[in-house]
Amino acid sequence: MNIDTYLVTQGSRSRGRTTEDVVAAAIRGGVDVVQLREKGASARERYHLGRALREQTREADVTFLVNDRVDIAAAIEADGVHLGDEDLPVAAARERLGDDAVVGRSVSTVEGARRAVQAGADYLGVGAVYATDSKDVREEHAEVGPDRVAAIADAVDVPIVGIGGITPANAPDVIRAGADGVAVVSAITAADDPEAATRELKTAVENA
Repeated sequence: MNIDTYLVTQGSRSRGRTTEDVVAAAIRGGVDVVQLREKGASARERYHLGRALREQTREADVTFLVNDRVDIAAAIEADGVHLGDEDLPVAAARERLGDDAVVGRSVSTVEGARRAVQAGADYLGVGAVYATDSKDVREEHAEVGPDRVAAIADAVDVPIVGIGGITPANAPDVIRAGADGVAVVSAITAADDPEAATRELKTAVENA
């Protein structure tokens, strides 16, 4: 799958716009992956929003993943799931979703990256690369920087995507360090023009 430009949704950071509208704009701007996050929403709310986003992304041939919740990913027939430290193990998600599902895993260390790949992760989200207030991160996961991205890229043979505090200005450093793509929340959801912001980020990645 192409993970150049990866949007993580969060309605509370979308300046009053609906997540469906932000995703539609990101699709027009060329986003490659959409991940349903919506921290703070109930399972029922995420299920209904996920169904709507599944239709949008399917029509646009954009990969659609669900953050944390394997059950919701299965219920809405998402392409896969992205797992963190507190979620189901990669193997359990694979067993539930099937061999064709995309299973990603958040990591911040080389050791964690190797374990995730050994467990069967298809790709890794590495971060937080830079300081961010878009998600709660443990102190040991804060600001790992491009050097850690490079170390993890050298240690594994699956695609990696940098996440955390990434903008069009610093995205090239993350790609040059070895990431295959960049994942963002506010850089798209909170932008004046999410479509233009997606296009700008994609251009920064492609030109790195």
